[in-house]
Order: sequence, then structure tokens, then C-alpha cells
Amino acid sequence: MGNRLSKIYTRTGDDGSTGLGDGSRVSKDSARVTAYGTVDEANSAIGMVLACDIPDAVRTVLVSVQHQMFDLGGELCIPGHAAIFDTDIQRLEDQLDDFNADLPPLKDFILPGGGMAAAQCHLARTICRRAARESVTLSHHDAVRPEAIRYLNRLSDLLFVLARVLARASGHGEVIWNHERRKV
Repeated sequence: MGNRLSKIYTRTGDDGSTGLGDGSRVSKDSARVTAYGTVDEANSAIGMVLACDIPDAVRTVLVSVQHQMFDLGGELCIPGHAAIFDTDIQRLEDQLDDFNADLPPLKDFILPGGGMAAAQCHLARTICRRAARESVTLSHHDAVRPEAIRYLNRLSDLLFVLARVLARASGHGEVIWNHERRKV
């Protein structure tokens, strides 16, 4: 492993810039920093799910995802770097299919909720979707590998399915959107 941080603050970002993984400096509000910052935020939200009481199978998947999200953040932080591959996306799809197989088909929209773990998973899902949007924005003027965007899209789908699993596992059940509530 490279250099270890012995000092957390450097003061180099006090001027509104930050260093990328390749050593170049960019504005802290650049599209690249926004994209990998939101990947970091999604990873933190996944950590909130992991802080809840969840089934071991879900925990195993989410711990692995956290490591991949760190890799993805590195990919977005280092222009030209590749860390997410088709095999990573296929693994998400396989996990998604496995967890979804035991769920009843969706007939209605589901609202975020269904217990603390499920609600946290829904929050992680929405942050992941934002990370995907911001990665697309970055791709309009800088190179972003399509695997990065596909990974985020598939992960948000997996988080949706895991939120359903967690809502059922908690005993709270899913919160179904009542589209007729206004027809009184």
C-alpha cells in the first residue's frame, strides 16, 4: 500500500481545489469531484444499512459492494483508471436475480420505509441513482468508462430489491403507495 496519512489536514484545499488521484488539481465543485463524492456518499449510506440488524446474506453482499464502491470512487478520481469491470456488473445482476426470486411480483409502487434497515437501503438507492446521474454529467465532457455507469445503475436496482427483502425480514413489510388516497 502507498503512503499512509500521518496528518489528516493538509490545507491544500483551502483555496477551493482538490487533488485527483493522478496528482492534478481541480475545483472542488468540478463534475469529477461531484461524481466520485456522491459515490462516497452512497457508500456511506450503505454503511448505515450495515449498521442495522440485517440478514447475513444481505450483509455479505453489501460489504462486498462497499469495497467495489471504493474501487469505483478511485476509478472516477483517477482519469483513465479502470477498476470496475463487466464481471462486477454480472455479479450484481446474479445477486439481484437471486434476491428477487423469492419476492412476490410488484403490482404497486413501493414507498421508502418498511423498517429502519429498509428505509436506509432506499436512501442508499436514491444516492446511488444520483451518483449515476452525476457520472453521466461528467461523461458529457470527460472520459467515463461505461462500466462505471452500468455498475451504478445495476447497484441501484439491487438496493431496491434488498430494501424489499429487508422490509419483509424486519416484519414491517413494504409500504405500498396508495394511489387512491385522494379520491375521497
